[in-house]
Formats: sequence, structure tokens, C-alpha cells
Amino acid sequence: MTHAGPPVTAELVRDLLRDQHPDLADRPIRPGARGWDNQLWRLGNDLAVRLPWATDSADALLRKEHAWLPSLAPRLPLPVPVPQRLGEPSARFPRPWIVTTWVPGTPADRAPLVRGAAAAEALGAFLTVLHRPAPGDAPAGRDRGGPLAERADGFARGLAAAAERGLVPDPDAVRAVWQDAVAAPAWTGPAVWLHADLHPANVLTADGGLCGVIDFGDLCAGDPAYDLSAGWLLLPDGAVDRFLAAYRPGPDDATVRRARGWAVVRAVGGILIAEDAGPGGKPSWGPPARAALRRLTAA
Repeated sequence: MTHAGPPVTAELVRDLLRDQHPDLADRPIRPGARGWDNQLWRLGNDLAVRLPWATDSADALLRKEHAWLPSLAPRLPLPVPVPQRLGEPSARFPRPWIVTTWVPGTPADRAPLVRGAAAAEALGAFLTVLHRPAPGDAPAGRDRGGPLAERADGFARGLAAAAERGLVPDPDAVRAVWQDAVAAPAWTGPAVWLHADLHPANVLTADGGLCGVIDFGDLCAGDPAYDLSAGWLLLPDGAVDRFLAAYRPGPDDATVRRARGWAVVRAVGGILIAEDAGPGGKPSWGPPARAALRRLTAA
């Protein structure tokens, strides 16, 4: 994480808009949120400005989202932040930025999904529509959506670090889920569109239900098992089976096993991120990650 560059203020956002999108510059501007890659500023009631602030990779992720999401968004059954304008690097701000639609709701790491049946159905329906075969020039995942075994070394290091700090009650049970997943047959179907970052901070809730999905910067093509792993990370106890039943066509046993493997990788990562005392730490990621490991090792 870099955290480099000029401080982002409402005045800077307005100046950027005046320079490149003056028809939007007179709208009210107020802080929205700080994510892993970007800062979010509200622009009136229905738009938002996203500017990279931390990771070096954020520039390419914003451009990718601007290029691909507008064509995917109209058929998705949940609200998503649709890119409307692209801002180019300038003397005022040396990185690209985008204007998107605003999606109301509260991130699930702060307001968890509690209406399990409804959330399971909504998540299954969303991924059913998203997981269509991607074109040949679709972006490839950085380390998501490919063979699970490629994450073996990183997962082993992460689990060892979490176990050494006492953050994982039963490392052997976690390792058993991983080993079963790696032994499952590989995905042989077409590479499908993946959100590739469905964790609690990127899913929005209202009244305990699922009301939106945000941050498509990791959008890529690959094995649907990666996105299906989100069921264990997002949904309350007893809802994963309903989620898998709502997903069409129903995933085969091998896909479910791989999804469980990705879920333990992501849960261990979430626990470590939650405990990070540095600028990348996200304490709110801890409870859902620990709950996911409990569900996965109890099954």
C-alpha cells in the first residue's frame, strides 16, 4: 500500500470536475468512504467520485471497471455502481479517477446480512446472471479464478502466521478443507465473468437484506468457484445450502469443494487483515472471517 500523493479534499474533487466534467462540478460534494484502493466522495444524491489513494494497482482496476462494467450492469439483478465518466491524470491529480452511480446501503462488514433465506436467494440470482461465459479478451484474474493449487504457498504461509498468533482455533481442520478442495477436479467449463472480490465490505445491506454489490475493480474471467466462496463469507449460519440451490445451473460437487477451498483462503486472509495494525488493517473484517472458518470446519 502506498498512501502517496496529494491529500484528497472536496475542493480537489470539485476542481477536477471543473477541469474535465464541468457539467457535474456544481453538485454538492461530501465524503463517502475509504476503501482498500479508493476514496469515495458523494456527488449530489445519485453519483459518486472514486479516486485511487492507496495501492499502485488501483489505476488499472478503475480503468478496467470503466471499460467493462457498463455493458454487464444492465442485466444484473442487484444495483451496482455503473461508471459514467472517466477522469484522466492531470497536474492536479496524477492518477485516473471515475464518476459512478451511487448505490445506497451499508457495507456488510458493518451491518451483516441477517435475513438468511432472502440474502441467499438474492446472491444466488446475482451470480447466476453474472456468471456468463466471458469473451476471449476479458481480463484475467490476478490470483483469482484460476487453479486453486497456485495459492498453495501463500495459503500455507498465511495459515501458519494466523495459527502462530492464535487466530485460528483449529488449523488442522482448516487445512483439511483446503486439501479436499485442492484434490477436487479442476474447472473445465468456459471462463465466466467473476466479480472476484465479494467480501463483506463490498456487499451492501438494508434492513438485514442484500441491496447492492460494489467495487468491480477485480472483475475478471475464470472458475465460478471463486465467487461461490462468498456464500460462506457473507451469509449467516444455515444459508449456504439455500444459496447453492438458488445458483443456476446448480454447482457440481467438485465446484463446491473448490469454493470451500477458496473460502478458507479468503477467511484466513480476512483474519490477518483484521489484525493488521498498519494502514491496511480492517478490524471489521475479523468477525465475518472467523464466522466463515467456523462454518467451513464444522461442515
